[in-house]
Amino acid sequence: MNSLDFHRSMPGYAPTPLIEFGNYWVKDESNRFGLPAFKVLGASWAVNQALGPARTFAELATMVQPATLVTATDGNHGRALAYLARILGLTSRIYVPGGLPDGALHAIRGEGATVIDIGRPYDEAVRLAADSIAGNDVLIQDTAWPGYEDVPRWIVAGYDTLFREIDEQLPGVPDLVVVPTGVGSLLQAALEHYRGRAKVLAVEPTTAACVGASLQAGRPVTVDTSIPTIMAGLNCGTVSSIAWPTIRDHLDAAVAVTDDEARAAMHLLHAHHISAGPCGAAALAGVQKAALEATTVVLISTEGG
Repeated sequence: MNSLDFHRSMPGYAPTPLIEFGNYWVKDESNRFGLPAFKVLGASWAVNQALGPARTFAELATMVQPATLVTATDGNHGRALAYLARILGLTSRIYVPGGLPDGALHAIRGEGATVIDIGRPYDEAVRLAADSIAGNDVLIQDTAWPGYEDVPRWIVAGYDTLFREIDEQLPGVPDLVVVPTGVGSLLQAALEHYRGRAKVLAVEPTTAACVGASLQAGRPVTVDTSIPTIMAGLNCGTVSSIAWPTIRDHLDAAVAVTDDEARAAMHLLHAHHISAGPCGAAALAGVQKAALEATTVVLISTEGG
């Protein structure tokens, strides 16, 4: 069974639209199961694998035992996990870095989660969430490190649904796929799905360009993410350990964009009635800045706004 079959069994499933926008196609993830981002795809498949596995979401709901789902987040992954906990009758505990917008905190709490604001950068929130696990806690973290790799692999596998939908929506294979990138999990999913059939461009904030820095160094490096960015969901300082080998060996290019560039791209998308937040708009900002030659370009607009 693949993740797409499981996602199709979830209440409210529908493929997100692929919108023609000038010379580009925009995969609009602003409404995925009623949530404003793609993250629920990975979180739901990982929860199914961790607590099941079941063939359908309804079957999973009959299998789960009392548990607390735990993660660190800079926004949408935590909200997605809290949403899944709520509809499965479980509890959730979400660790967040300092500086997360009030709207994001309110949205996570609105799903019934206990939110712990650590007041420090994202990487520290990840560490504290992992260190907190006890009793019936289940850590569903979307970045990997040595010794914690199964769940992040399941999350990457869950993201494949997004690219399978594009396969069904777009005639042929795109020349270039542009992916807003934090720890690299969605980027890994794109690289594994296309396997050289399409070029892939990673886009990061200039203040959190851990993929670009790691490629330049030839090894994973951690960057300082203490400077705020409007691309909060991409404000990650360390590449996921399972994503790094795939990124190192197969990524075609990476580009970093400023807040002003992301903001301008967001306004342009809004003017064409495409609901993109700063992270989603980073794809457009990145492809404009990279100026790569391609005929058919798919921009992954990862969140609404």
